[in-house]
Amino acid sequence: MDGDRRMATSAQAGLLDLSTPLDRAPDLVLRRARSLANAGYRRVGDLLYHLPFRYEDRTAFRTLDSVQPGERVTVAVQVLQCKVIRTRRRGFVIIEAMVDDGTSSLRAVWYNQAYLQRVLVPGARFCFYGLVETRRGRASERVLQNPQIERLPEDEAEPVHSGRVVPIYRKVGTLSPRLLRTVQHRLLGALRGPLDDPLPAEVRRRWRLCSRDEALRSIHFPCGPEPVELYNSRRSRAHRRLMFEELFLLQVALALRRRRMRESRREFTYRTSKIIGERLRRILPFRLTGAQRRVFREIVKDLESPYPMNRLLQGDVGSGKTIVALLTAVLAMENGLQAVLMAPTGILAEQHYERLTGLLRQWPYRIGLLTQSTRAAERRRLLEALACGEINLLLGTHALIQKPVRFHRLGLVVVDEQHRFGVAQRQALLDKGGRPDLLVMTATPIPRTLTLMLYGDLDLSVLDEQPPGRGQTETSLVSPAKRRSLYQRLRAATETGDRAYVIAPVIDESDVRGLKAARELAARLARGPLEGVALGLLHGRLQPEEKVSMMKRFADGEVKVLVATSLVEVGIDVREATVMVIENAERFGLSQLHQLRGRIGRGPRASWCALVLSEGADAGVLEKLRAFVQCKDGFEVAEADLRYRGSGELFGTRQSGAGELKLADLIRNPRLVEEAREAAFEWVESAHKEGNPLDRSVLEEVARRWPQEAMGLTEG
Repeated sequence: MDGDRRMATSAQAGLLDLSTPLDRAPDLVLRRARSLANAGYRRVGDLLYHLPFRYEDRTAFRTLDSVQPGERVTVAVQVLQCKVIRTRRRGFVIIEAMVDDGTSSLRAVWYNQAYLQRVLVPGARFCFYGLVETRRGRASERVLQNPQIERLPEDEAEPVHSGRVVPIYRKVGTLSPRLLRTVQHRLLGALRGPLDDPLPAEVRRRWRLCSRDEALRSIHFPCGPEPVELYNSRRSRAHRRLMFEELFLLQVALALRRRRMRESRREFTYRTSKIIGERLRRILPFRLTGAQRRVFREIVKDLESPYPMNRLLQGDVGSGKTIVALLTAVLAMENGLQAVLMAPTGILAEQHYERLTGLLRQWPYRIGLLTQSTRAAERRRLLEALACGEINLLLGTHALIQKPVRFHRLGLVVVDEQHRFGVAQRQALLDKGGRPDLLVMTATPIPRTLTLMLYGDLDLSVLDEQPPGRGQTETSLVSPAKRRSLYQRLRAATETGDRAYVIAPVIDESDVRGLKAARELAARLARGPLEGVALGLLHGRLQPEEKVSMMKRFADGEVKVLVATSLVEVGIDVREATVMVIENAERFGLSQLHQLRGRIGRGPRASWCALVLSEGADAGVLEKLRAFVQCKDGFEVAEADLRYRGSGELFGTRQSGAGELKLADLIRNPRLVEEAREAAFEWVESAHKEGNPLDRSVLEEVARRWPQEAMGLTEG
């Protein structure tokens, strides 16, 4: 206990740093350390990086004779009198004070804050900040309603809540925004300066960045010449510095991952020949697009290198990524290697298996399928064949990363729909081979800034061309009042041999009024507008074999209309499907809508997609969906989605265990993303070329913010 007191006293003497535990901080913080720890704040640095979300300019003091109703003002006043007004509500009181500043007097009122009676003693001087209103029934009398107060210091002490640009925080644990402001001020005063800086000096000089010490002090309590508007728009020097720091540290993690991968030579080499090239051409019953040929050449160049390939293949829905992956897998198998393809759902894995088995039927490759629904006896036989090298190509889901899965000579890892997996899952599959090559595929096009953030460790290839012979897809918004004619049109389409999807946001009825549920919708359609039409139902609660069976019936034409949840958004390929109806369309994100729309238009016939709105959809939703209707290209959709939704959720889909961006905004700061990436990669590469060890303080900060396992930086 005595040791704790000594630590707290030492902290107050200015011996804190960012790594100091909060239970060793000044008394004011010490008393709240448990609440802060429960909210995830355990170190001084954790709390100091909880930044204000906005600022109020309270620097300009007004005299009482000049203030007018409707104004929010800062005034310095002396208390003349204070009284408590009891109300009929039990326990509810009103505190009323009359104050004066020598120019005029004013009444101030607070509700249910009885403790202020002990604070607002006559003769005491305070700074008030609040909204001036008129007293009810007395238009000529001005009243300060519930103003914030701060006692004016008698010495030269710096004010915290008034007379300055004041930071406004979001509540943390039991700490109110006002108390949090006091705590942050106390911590900054107790810091031992200057603080260690995670940005190398040469990076700060080149990019004209202030020090971490200056940035943290300024961002919490601005005192320089920059106007408050710069702080509220996050364009101050302090904001730029801390955003750059956040982006730089993440990009260092990606650069280290990239460096480690590029330094580790493969345990095998590839040979290419005209014979292999001819075999690859004979596998496909169609010609590749120009984009597919270009991307495959980039992949072959990677494979001919002695270092493992790490490539991201981006392409819009239906652009032919799976075919490129197949050719790459065949090249690996022709070199005596095994290949594996991981998909996010059992349905997609089954579909890949059926398609690739059909294309490779005439060739001497053995293909296996491993999902959660694979029966125990079949799983055992499959794993034995895989371990002794009899399986050349293995397809599957998350089941592939389980410990019993062992390869004989794994050479190629393909991850389909990468946005559905975390980095750690990707790494777990890579660790099953001797430095295998990696091909990551995504049908969710990503804006450039987000690509640099999420996949900075990968080389990028883009399939920007659709295979020939695809019909056009028309997209429209449909009001609930036109639902009847919509389903009449859908029925007519099925009578000419087409197939249709009807998408609902939930499986069963919800408390949310007006929300369509898949089960109820299927039953209602079967009794009403689609009576007599073969309907199927597909959702996530079905057993895996039931899902596969339903998709097969739909693909074979036994089922004409498939009522489903968003389960079908990824990878489903039925060429006869030309109609997509999405109920409660505003409940889906733009990228998800694009994925769903991509399930149609895969054959030569024209297709149409109807977005059915809920009753009373607001203007913001309509604007977003109108923007989607105009987007024909997935990259346009991704840019619109990033603009409307923000970057946080998109980023979160990729980080498995790593922290989110807390300050940088990919929409507002795209150039900063590129600058931070350039700085980080140059810093890592420069140290490598010159044979210098990387700054340990930078690496420690990288490891703290971006856990090694989540970034895939640990050895398997």
